[in-house]
Amino acid sequence: MLRSLLVRATAPVICAGLLWTAAPAPAHAQSPGGTRPVTSAAWAERATDTYRVLQQHLYEGPDRHGLYLEHTPRQAGDPEHSFLWPFREAAQAAVDMQALPRTGPSYRREAAERFDTAELYFTGGDRPGYASYLPAPLGTGGDIYYDDNAVVALSQLDQYEATGDARLLERAEQVVPVVSRAWDDDATKACPGGMDWYDSPDNTFRATNVTALSAQLAARLYEHTRDRDYLAKAEQWYGWVYSCMRAAPGLYNNDRNHDGSTNETLWTYNSGAMIGTATALYRGTGDTGYLKKALEDARGSLAYWTQGSRLHDQPAVFNAFYFKDLLDLDAVRHDPAYLKAMSAYADSTYDSNRDPATGLFRFQPSNGGDYDPEAPAATLNQSAMVQIFATLADATHQRRQPS
Repeated sequence: MLRSLLVRATAPVICAGLLWTAAPAPAHAQSPGGTRPVTSAAWAERATDTYRVLQQHLYEGPDRHGLYLEHTPRQAGDPEHSFLWPFREAAQAAVDMQALPRTGPSYRREAAERFDTAELYFTGGDRPGYASYLPAPLGTGGDIYYDDNAVVALSQLDQYEATGDARLLERAEQVVPVVSRAWDDDATKACPGGMDWYDSPDNTFRATNVTALSAQLAARLYEHTRDRDYLAKAEQWYGWVYSCMRAAPGLYNNDRNHDGSTNETLWTYNSGAMIGTATALYRGTGDTGYLKKALEDARGSLAYWTQGSRLHDQPAVFNAFYFKDLLDLDAVRHDPAYLKAMSAYADSTYDSNRDPATGLFRFQPSNGGDYDPEAPAATLNQSAMVQIFATLADATHQRRQPS
């Protein structure tokens, strides 16, 4: 996922499909210490406005194949269209907009169009998958990043659940053989197993993000299909991350190099993927051991990430993943702390990172942290904020309904 930003560095900051070097944040905007009560209608208004701005400034329109820009204004090094990862986030934003109280149905056509457009990134051949960039004739193609493929399939599942369109379930199932190629079966390596980050002989490490997100995909597919092959994969992949990458409850190291060294960088979406996988495994199997693990990871990660500016400094899109996974667990075992943390982050980010003149969100080059007036606005970040606001609108609306 984070393909366009990923550079393996001496002091890396890694993400799904992406690694970057974190830049220091300027002292422009400070995260508020608390949060104002925000109603479902207010969250929906923020989601609607943020989505409108995304479409106005970053969507290229049907005459440009329904694709998005990487940034606005376009930067010198930007490709003609966005990489797969930002496009996936824009598609997910449309999926989440469908859940808005009252106005959600008006976004169904746009969401459906995004999933047709996503197929432009698919490449066939002996090793098929969704490429990091558009293959010919629209682009020059790119490597197949396994985390990109896992999250595309997770969005396809979300859209299937929202619409019942069986084509989306079929597409999500077709990704499982793609990510299965990533599994490293070399028993001589330290902590054998785990998944390569991308499909290349040059890949040198096994990534938590790929393995946990793929486990989440397989666990959710098992819920829908009851295919025990999916369950076996989900348990194997989840088990590797839990046993080999867990630094503390809810906190998972980023990757393990083939030479045995470990990158101990922590990201919210790695916390979230493991919570989401354990929750799905509990729903699918009824095994309370998975629920216990999900709850332990939720408590541990929330205690860590809500300290100081840690959430503020994380990439907004990683926080979108994390909060949605917490709310997925909340639907199984309610804890008001999850929605409280998400609301506080969303409210403070709306205040500190949104340009009120344009409605565009701006962050540091790391895609998190303080407002940077010199930074271009990005499809990735604008889409992440749409997802957060739309999810909050739906969640707060649901909590007002009689049980």
